Amino acid sequence: MLERQPQLQIVGECSDGLKAVLTAKESEPDLILMDIGIPILNGIEAARRILEFLPEARILFVTENRSAEVAEHALRTGGQGYVIKSNAASELLFAVEAVLQGRHFVSSGVID
Repeated sequence: MLERQPQLQIVGECSDGLKAVLTAKESEPDLILMDIGIPILNGIEAARRILEFLPEARILFVTENRSAEVAEHALRTGGQGYVIKSNAASELLFAVEAVLQGRHFVSSGVID
């Protein structure tokens, strides 16, 4: 879906949090889509580390975790958005646009 957006350029893809941190150091992306439940270093901790050296990066969490508590923790860590994967077809592009414009986005699938 994102590859078909001409205004977006994908500069990397990682399968674990540690690789995400290293890739972000190398490529310095404007926007990072991060899953929370990734191996080696979870997505929230990876985001926290990335924001230490790249504070202007925008982080959009894309995850299956619907917990409002987890979403709140992810956003307090510095994330600007939180999208539930099962809602991604209808919400992801809106979330990307909102986050790139400096606004926050929280998926309608988050449960208290």
